[in-house]
Amino acid sequence: MKSKDQTKNQKVWVVAVDMGYGHQRAADPLRQIAYGGQIINANNYSGIPKKDRDMWEGSRKGYEFISRFKNFPIIGNTAFNLFDDLQEIPTFYPKRDLSRPSLQVLYLMMMIKQKKWGQHLINKLARKKLPLITTFFTVAFMAEHFDYPGEIYLVATDTDISRAWVSIDPKKSRIRYFAPSTRVVERLKDYGVAEDKIFLTGFPLPTELLGNEKLDTLRADLAKRLVNLDPNREYINRYEDSIMHHLGQKNLPKTKSDHILTVMFAVGGAGAQREVGVAIIKSLIAQIQNKKIRVILVAGTHKDIKKYFNEEVAKLGLEKEVGTGIKILHSLNKEGYFRDFNKALRKTDILWTKPIELSFYTALGLPIIMSDPVGSQEKFNRHWLLMIGSGIEQDDPRYANEWLFDLINTGWLAEGAMKGFLEAPKFGTYNIEKVINYKEDEILKSRTEMQY
Repeated sequence: MKSKDQTKNQKVWVVAVDMGYGHQRAADPLRQIAYGGQIINANNYSGIPKKDRDMWEGSRKGYEFISRFKNFPIIGNTAFNLFDDLQEIPTFYPKRDLSRPSLQVLYLMMMIKQKKWGQHLINKLARKKLPLITTFFTVAFMAEHFDYPGEIYLVATDTDISRAWVSIDPKKSRIRYFAPSTRVVERLKDYGVAEDKIFLTGFPLPTELLGNEKLDTLRADLAKRLVNLDPNREYINRYEDSIMHHLGQKNLPKTKSDHILTVMFAVGGAGAQREVGVAIIKSLIAQIQNKKIRVILVAGTHKDIKKYFNEEVAKLGLEKEVGTGIKILHSLNKEGYFRDFNKALRKTDILWTKPIELSFYTALGLPIIMSDPVGSQEKFNRHWLLMIGSGIEQDDPRYANEWLFDLINTGWLAEGAMKGFLEAPKFGTYNIEKVINYKEDEILKSRTEMQY
């Protein structure tokens, strides 16, 4: 049963889309302020008209097909590049006016106007006049076009964004933005969005991994992580005073962690690059069997990926290690997946993934090994991780048993963990809630009170 305080705080509609994981992962931490404690998915909510569902489904299947088709020899890359051009993020320099709407925005608005795509959802939400927070730009466009009576907020989900996130006429638009990075703030201005409609909040992270605004849980978990990432204490001994300053004396890294060195490999929502996970396991067989390392393979909600991982682990003769040295993380639905994923992260030391929205999770003190980016936004996320010093491009996964331990033995990954903690935004969930809680005439004042 929810407490009265929890019910009182549930004062917004939170709307995502069930396409991949990124937009729902950004929405999930906002569940605590969502009406009824529920996230609404614009493409599969209760009562959605068939025509709307079909339009969303066509969009989802098209994206997943292109993501997988990219690996098809010769024509795969060509087809993906043509698709990616529609949502390409332009170069940041030279600074210039980029307010002209993209073809993607024009197409989306044509579908919304002519097909009345999304009108049913917006009319349904409008019965209760609450602020609307969405993590997908199409939903924000729908809300604006169909005159949603409450405020409309859009959470950007990458470190840089394309013109597709901004309406045809940004100067007249009511949409307000929660920006996860300073680059997104500047990019929105280039696209014509007024500064008073932009809030630099940071990306919304799960509060169960933060603890509170003092970051008590995060600081304690990071201290344990540093022990595994720096067994020779190359980094810890050199920067002990700095670590104590940022984590607190009680969180100075001890000589032993509460878990063995753990690497999590997470595939994207479309299931791309699953083969990399198998290559990692194959390379680390000896270390897994000797209890020196644990590998978590994230299958998400995909039964076929779970089956694939299980079959490949069996081929390597590692069935006995499943549950101890190897864990295959799979859940039946997205809500369960996010809960299981977040729980596993607390005892994860290295996150190995494409530079997707999980790039922001480096703020949890996680060094990120980046597999090859797919698409324009992932390339910009990779650049951001390299800039703040917490990301490293993967070397050949077949030899991870060599280069991964070189990075550990020199303390580099411990340094990457601290840089992620210090440089990446950590307070996005709290900042978004603060903006929602302020009265209209206090919103501008609230900017100066935000931690980033």
